[in-house]
Amino acid sequence: MEVLVTGGAGYIGSTVCSALSDNDHEVVILDSLAKGNSTFITDKPFYKGDISDRTILLRILDEHPDISAVIHCAALILVPESVEKPYLYYRENVSKSLEFFKILSELNINRIVFSSSASIYEANSGRIVTENSPLKPISPYAKTKLAIEMVLEDFCTAYGMRGISLRYFNPIGADPKMRSGPYDESPSHIFGKLLSVSEGDQDVFEITGNEWPTRDGTGIRDYLHVWDLSLAHVKAIDNFEKIFDNGPSFVPINLGTGIGTTVTEFVAAFEEVKGVEIQQEKSPPRPGDSAGVFASNEKAKILLDWNPRMSLEQGIADGIKWSNKKSAIQSN
Repeated sequence: MEVLVTGGAGYIGSTVCSALSDNDHEVVILDSLAKGNSTFITDKPFYKGDISDRTILLRILDEHPDISAVIHCAALILVPESVEKPYLYYRENVSKSLEFFKILSELNINRIVFSSSASIYEANSGRIVTENSPLKPISPYAKTKLAIEMVLEDFCTAYGMRGISLRYFNPIGADPKMRSGPYDESPSHIFGKLLSVSEGDQDVFEITGNEWPTRDGTGIRDYLHVWDLSLAHVKAIDNFEKIFDNGPSFVPINLGTGIGTTVTEFVAAFEEVKGVEIQQEKSPPRPGDSAGVFASNEKAKILLDWNPRMSLEQGIADGIKWSNKKSAIQSN
């Protein structure tokens, strides 16, 4: 199948493209390169442009008439930035997705896989969430993801489209073949912070909050190897027709480990893989911190025939390998 991937030059989008290619799908990439990395797209048809630009979408479909499905990964994704610049996030994520879906429906491209986020769930219990759990996004970023889902669901009802929304939390690692990986120079996530401490760029790793209702009192999240995440997108394409047999036209599906990982567990895994001891410091929760939740994957097992295969340790190891590769390239 020929698939259009928006945001295909990003960390997740580029890995999804590699997974599609490895599984015999043809890939066409649309990315504005506002945040994407052009080095990730050298071997695939690429169009630089905006998802709401009708002209470029018409050109893509004229030159690739066999495109029959879209994986929509294009989005701004930084939570702190979304708090500082909510207009930017609602414009880029919601308004442009609205126009994108409208153009697709008019061009009879009716199979949509949306790369969503499990941050739309209420996240203060430290427990597992299913697709029926309460929704309560906090950040403008998370709210835009829910808004896009609502738009897509209504379009599916009104315009004969069919949509799958894949909800996931924290991708880690890199493409196992090292074709792509994270490229944020100032990572704010746990892996980036631990890497900085292990390499002496920071003195201590701070654990904010240790009295949450979790296994060890530290916050819990769901860390998924980006390759497993990408294969789930492939499975959504492969099983698209079956998923909608006698069912609704819009289907949300969680992607997760089903067990989650606490901050303490993540630090211990990092220490084991990296072979270092991380200096740690506990402190009170920051404003906005929460116990977190983790995602059930039962629906994904049934509908996608998908289950994560790669361990947390493998994700950390691939993340370290990618970081070393990136550093070597930058030093040359």
